[in-house]
Amino acid sequence: MTDKRPLLRAIFDAAVAAAHPDKILGAHLPAPPKGRIIILAAGKAAGAMAAAAEAHYLDDLKIEPSRLIGIATTRHGHGVPTRRITVIEAGHPVPDEAGLKGADDSLRLAATAAADDLLLVLISGGGSANWIAPVAGISFLQKQQVTRALLRSGAAIGEINTVRKHLSRIKGGRLARAGQRAEILTLAISDVPHDDPAVIASGPTVPDASTLAEARAIVAKYDLAIDDAVRAALDDDANESVKPGDAAFARARYQMIARPRESLDAAIKVAADAGYEIVDLGADLEGEAREVAAGHAQLALKARADNRKLAILSGGELTVTVTGNGRGGPNQEYALALADLLKDSTGMSALAGDTDGADGGAGSADDPAGAMVDAKTFAAMRAQNLEAAAYLKNNDATAFFTATGDLLHSGPTLTNVNDVRVILVERE
Repeated sequence: MTDKRPLLRAIFDAAVAAAHPDKILGAHLPAPPKGRIIILAAGKAAGAMAAAAEAHYLDDLKIEPSRLIGIATTRHGHGVPTRRITVIEAGHPVPDEAGLKGADDSLRLAATAAADDLLLVLISGGGSANWIAPVAGISFLQKQQVTRALLRSGAAIGEINTVRKHLSRIKGGRLARAGQRAEILTLAISDVPHDDPAVIASGPTVPDASTLAEARAIVAKYDLAIDDAVRAALDDDANESVKPGDAAFARARYQMIARPRESLDAAIKVAADAGYEIVDLGADLEGEAREVAAGHAQLALKARADNRKLAILSGGELTVTVTGNGRGGPNQEYALALADLLKDSTGMSALAGDTDGADGGAGSADDPAGAMVDAKTFAAMRAQNLEAAAYLKNNDATAFFTATGDLLHSGPTLTNVNDVRVILVERE
């Protein structure tokens, strides 16, 4: 079989390119206000979004530089050079002290916004971890512990953010409350299934319908080990998020400028142009990574049996319930499950990657984006006597794909529109 890895990578790269800030942001930026433009950005695309906004206002519109100020808080390794906007690189997925400073400084800057100013909030996936502002009574260490427990629990992103919003001074509409004297425009790159503004970066500038009671129910559902101080905070009515109808949103607008669906469409076009029949499973898939992989493997095996040249594509955000002590993320675990299920097959190749360039990992810029699987993988498994099932049991996909040489390394992509998964099935 011809090596399909270049095609798999082209499909992944097309999805990423469709959501890059340099390509998409400029058309959505508003005319300058009478006063200042205050840019507050958070997430994995924050640095790139801030730089693109600077180029628009300073180079294209040539506004006086002193009228443009801001702070962009992004993941370590995702910063880019800027002129007027301070870039802070912070922890993700577990927050760190740099994120604490980024959130505090952003809240203080928002509070200076006047009626003639524009508060331009640039949001992308990862913002929930980058902007860390614990409520009164919760320490930074306790907030980190809650985040770790949520990430290991298998909870969906909406559930994770429901808890985080009720333990934060910036999430759940609170940033809008801080800057409500100004006009507020939020431009968002979606990284969540169904593109809910209240979930993207935990909705710092939009009303939040979730409640403290729901947050407590999620803690109970997953039997999370949390400190008494966190339980007390979730019982405190003062920590309720900002609800629809609040005055904080009187001058606030929100626009989605990139969605996972559009990136998946770009990926599909590359596969279709290469002559594959398309099975589009949608951009909003959720579920346990290995279980989703099992379903997709069955589709691929049937297509092979029917002698179809088929590309099976999907987006969304899968989860992993961690019971072992290995390393990896949902995309690597999905690929590992595929490797186990397809190892005795021919004519199959697959890629699963996170469009931000990091799947799980330790928060480093050189973390893998995901993994690829094909005949080379199966040959390496046989040669090294690698049992995929054993690595799955230990949630150790990174070690497995390190051994086979199949980790996907893209580096920081400076955007984030969820995961892209593709399985290519060839004819006999």
